[in-house]
Amino acid sequence: MTGLLDGVLAVAGALLLMVWMLFVELVLPLLGILLVLLLIAVIRTLVQGHKTSTYVPAPDPDKETLCAEKLSAMVQCETISVRGVDQPEKFRRFHQVLKELYPVVFNHCEVMDIDGNLLLHWKGVSSSNPIMLMSHMDVVPASGGWSRDPFGGEIADGKVWGRGTADTKASVMAFYQAAEELISEGYVPPVDIYLCSSCTEEVGGDGAPKIVQWLKDHDVKLSLLCDEGGGIISEPIGGVPGYYAMVGVYEKGTGDLKFTARSAGGHASAPARNTPIARLGKFITEVETKTPMKVKFSPEVDAMFSRLAPYASFPLHLVLGNLWLFKPLLKRVLPLISPQAAAMLQTTIAFTMQKGSDGYNVIPQEAYVTANLRFIPHQKVDESVEVLTKLAAKYDIETEVLMANDPSPSLDLKGCAFHLTEAAIAEVFPGLPVSPYIVTGATDCRFYNDVCDNCVRFAPVVYGPEQLKGMHGIDENIETNCLPGAVEYYKAMIRLQGSSC
Repeated sequence: MTGLLDGVLAVAGALLLMVWMLFVELVLPLLGILLVLLLIAVIRTLVQGHKTSTYVPAPDPDKETLCAEKLSAMVQCETISVRGVDQPEKFRRFHQVLKELYPVVFNHCEVMDIDGNLLLHWKGVSSSNPIMLMSHMDVVPASGGWSRDPFGGEIADGKVWGRGTADTKASVMAFYQAAEELISEGYVPPVDIYLCSSCTEEVGGDGAPKIVQWLKDHDVKLSLLCDEGGGIISEPIGGVPGYYAMVGVYEKGTGDLKFTARSAGGHASAPARNTPIARLGKFITEVETKTPMKVKFSPEVDAMFSRLAPYASFPLHLVLGNLWLFKPLLKRVLPLISPQAAAMLQTTIAFTMQKGSDGYNVIPQEAYVTANLRFIPHQKVDESVEVLTKLAAKYDIETEVLMANDPSPSLDLKGCAFHLTEAAIAEVFPGLPVSPYIVTGATDCRFYNDVCDNCVRFAPVVYGPEQLKGMHGIDENIETNCLPGAVEYYKAMIRLQGSSC
């Protein structure tokens, strides 16, 4: 027995020695390499140094009051758009409000009413390389328990209240006011300027396509288009305090898919296995618990994190400022902690509508669920649909594409349009850092790819947490102190056209 025990101990000792040798030869070097890489990342972070966003809206009481009153008048004109319903007369009433607020602009510019959509042409020194300042005039319904009249345009507590203040009549007010002031001064822009507002943006209607068709019919090729999408955002990422100009450089594609499961139906008292609703449930669960879509950092997301990193606290600065080391970790962690971050890294899928049988005790012969997708450039419509079609077939579910379009082209971060945008922001908003941003929603801008290669998605107004929550929600508002800066931004963009980059 003693000999057997000695043998076991000897084998155990040999195994422990082998494990130790493997640890010394393999694990310790890997740990050493990781420590060296981490040290390099720490040194890079320290060398880069910490930065602070110092921008705050500059006080301009008289201009603030003027802009707030004009925005209030615009909000009081209700402009709710309804899917599938033409309402040109409603929006022409809004045109009349604009004419009364900006008489110089409407007397000086060529005015085109395109079925309720509004396009103004301000002649410049040159008709080559014209630009367009754009934001939609329509708004979403104002349901729910508002504390103020959603179409009262009340000015109180340093804010203008009402539907459309933030989305997006503040921008409409700002570029019309910019034009009103410049034209009144006798200023002639270096290039032609188009002022544009569609009346169907909120319902994805044909307003913007009709304007684009007008531009095509008149051989107008825009050198730059400024629309909504990004904005001046407070704390765009948790742990990055202050205000930042988040400039939308492209928007994701959109699509609606329908997934249908079929069966012979039957009475609910004797259910078979894998009924249509059960199969749909399994499919939905797999999609939501184990995303079938590729998670990938794009150059635009890399640039966003790199630009924001120096303004973050040290631990976050370390991670965001050294994507070369931490990107594999972020791919796994970001989708778990931030839906917005996840949306910038992959095609997203949101299940939105469903239907089964019409009776409580009837197994459906057909049940379906719909999903809204937002397509990322590295996995566009065709590939995303193929992935989901194969996964749905695993559960004997049919896939139907109801509507789908690919992401828009990206604005060149090294190109003239982006540099001019940075220059205008630096001139008007001192101390405001600029970062590229991925627009996960849909805007009118997506229709303009054939007539413009440089679409800048940036509204020059401040969107704090309250304003972001109010858009399409209750008690929408915009702070009045940011309105003068929005006007000055559009004036700067107009003056900078034709300058070298």
